Amino acid sequence: MIQLKEADKRWLEDFFSKLDTKLSRSAMELTDILPGGIDEHGKYVGVKNPCWWTNGFFGGMMWLMYQETGKEIYKNAAEKQELLLDAGLEKYDGLHHDVGFMWGLTAKSSYRITENLQSRVRAIYAANILAARYNIRGNYISAWNGDKKTYSIIDCMMNVPLLYWAAEELDRKSFRFIAEAHADMTMREHIREDGSVVHIAVHNDEKDEVIETLGGQGYGVGSAWSRGQAWAVYGFMLSYLHTGLDRYLETARRAADYFLEKAKETDYRVRTDFCAPPEPVYYDTSAAVCAACGILELYKATGEQKYLDGALALIKAVEQDCDFTENTQSVLQNGMESYRSGKQVHLIYADFFLCEALLKLKNSTFLIW
Repeated sequence: MIQLKEADKRWLEDFFSKLDTKLSRSAMELTDILPGGIDEHGKYVGVKNPCWWTNGFFGGMMWLMYQETGKEIYKNAAEKQELLLDAGLEKYDGLHHDVGFMWGLTAKSSYRITENLQSRVRAIYAANILAARYNIRGNYISAWNGDKKTYSIIDCMMNVPLLYWAAEELDRKSFRFIAEAHADMTMREHIREDGSVVHIAVHNDEKDEVIETLGGQGYGVGSAWSRGQAWAVYGFMLSYLHTGLDRYLETARRAADYFLEKAKETDYRVRTDFCAPPEPVYYDTSAAVCAACGILELYKATGEQKYLDGALALIKAVEQDCDFTENTQSVLQNGMESYRSGKQVHLIYADFFLCEALLKLKNSTFLIW
């Protein structure tokens, strides 16, 4: 359990109250779209692709808020989001490894909270899609479709919890074996000796071998894209929480130590890539709040005060980037999809992880993953 100082408790309650007020309004306004994106004015917008990887974050955030507040507006919004996501299931050939982000946060949550059996079907369907992407010779889950090369990316560590859940729900160990095999490959090929993270690895389809690594959404090959670093911190913590295997805890620790060391250099204003040149300066608030979620779980697992202090510093640093006015629907500004885009934007998953981080500080017992 997280014990905060009285001043931090008051800060947290005020922060969460403002978030609740804003998201309550969004829950009532967004009834007929999957808000997979946010426009330049901070308005949640739907995306044309029903299989877009961010389409589950708003629904997942609604379940988080419902669990904490009990407000029916959040439950109603979450259930509507799940129904809208069926368009993605109907476009089967467009699905990919991010089905965990989509139906793990929505349908799986719905079933766990309401025992809706149709939600269970959706979540199991998604888990089977994810498991089917496993390359048995290469020991990895393939990320994308339609390319002659096959890739693993660090992001997938946030999708494998769907497989751990399916293994328990169906009493079928094969799902867990796939998740662990992918996590073990990721430890070996994506986590460097200093704890920094490789975003993309290109695989040989025929054997357990990586041909090359790519910079992906970071500055370049060999750099450390901060959101990828955050995916590793939280993703390996989730694998530890689902399996109890110490190797995943230690990997999360290494990734978190690197993240906090680099974030401290800029007063916990997290740069988009930790290895990018000093200029131009780009920040990514989504990386900060996602990492904070993993680091809070690391604190609960180890009891090491530096992790609670670090997570608090990350969350407090992004407070200046929050917009709680009625001028926007989104909350957290100054995210960045990729370093090369050169644009600071609103990101739907930044709002999600901010919400989740605050709920962890409030000692919520609901782990949505």
